[in-house]
Amino acid sequence: MSDPQLDPRDIAALFDRTRLRLARELRGFTQVQLAREVGSVTAASISQFENGHARPASSTLHRLSVVLRVPLPFFAAPARPPVQEEVGGFFRSLRSTSPRDRQQALAFVHLARELALELEKYVALPSLNLPRIPVDEDVSIQSSDVEQAAAQVRHQWNVPAGPIYDVVRLLERNGIVVVRFRVSIEKVDAFCVDFSDRPVVALGADKGLRDRSRFDAAHELGHLVLHGVNGKIGDKLTENQANEFAAAFLMPAEEIRNELPDRLDWPAFLHLKAKWHVSLAALLVRAKTLGVMSEHTYAQAWKALSVRGWRKVEPGALGNPEVPVLLHRALALMETTGISFREFINRSGLPELDIHTLLDSDIIERPRVEL
Repeated sequence: MSDPQLDPRDIAALFDRTRLRLARELRGFTQVQLAREVGSVTAASISQFENGHARPASSTLHRLSVVLRVPLPFFAAPARPPVQEEVGGFFRSLRSTSPRDRQQALAFVHLARELALELEKYVALPSLNLPRIPVDEDVSIQSSDVEQAAAQVRHQWNVPAGPIYDVVRLLERNGIVVVRFRVSIEKVDAFCVDFSDRPVVALGADKGLRDRSRFDAAHELGHLVLHGVNGKIGDKLTENQANEFAAAFLMPAEEIRNELPDRLDWPAFLHLKAKWHVSLAALLVRAKTLGVMSEHTYAQAWKALSVRGWRKVEPGALGNPEVPVLLHRALALMETTGISFREFINRSGLPELDIHTLLDSDIIERPRVEL
């Protein structure tokens, strides 16, 4: 645990190089940019600090603290094994997101893990219950295998038959940290990071559609279950498998097959959208995948979606996205033990404004009436 009363020289002695990199990437700085902002250190020195070849003096740490807007104790090594630096995130498309955007998004997810681990010093979070059904890269996986994996997760998690009431809450109850955050990062969709102690799923704060957000959460769960730390990031096959998993997880074949129309019966599809809380697009894909709808009808359906503008805005809005509650409730429970949020922040050394950013998951589709 970081101690806010530590002398700056002690913090320099306990310097954790991964914390410097985390703070730099939270701010979206390159090493060159950070050196320029600090003014009294070179990019080469920043690189040496981050790779462990050198330690910054306490005066340099103070300037880094000011520029990076993190408390000085943040740079002290936490009393636990550091996470593997090579752990990456499952991003949808590596071509549509810049490395800097991905690094900043990953930094917030690393911070979410840090927050969860700090909270576990005061309250007991749900134990991690994540089934692992890894895909063998040397064996061609069939859609039926993905369907079976999704069914296995539902069974292990005791999910009753029918639609899942709240996908985000289900992940949290099984020990997966879910966050939404606004960091002005464009083109970064939902993604996950498979930390061995606390996997984190990050959902875009700008996607105000309940159906698509639920599918995103199930998609990321698919990555954690099927691909783990060894899956290929941004690979088309990997993404397709995660999509298949999400569809099977949200709409089990044996439960929805007989409900799906084999023709373009939009009222019927809207009824199913309201029941299963999935998009029309997801229902159409499911109908084709399960052999209910012919290729010709499926193609006609997508043309109809395009003509009506439904590929961008579907009818039958389902309301606001599901909201993560695990971290909020853990903080509230901690405060009942006599530890205030302010004291927690001071003890942990975590940057307060960034913690508030992580906890800001209020997504409102409609404009709010101000009085």
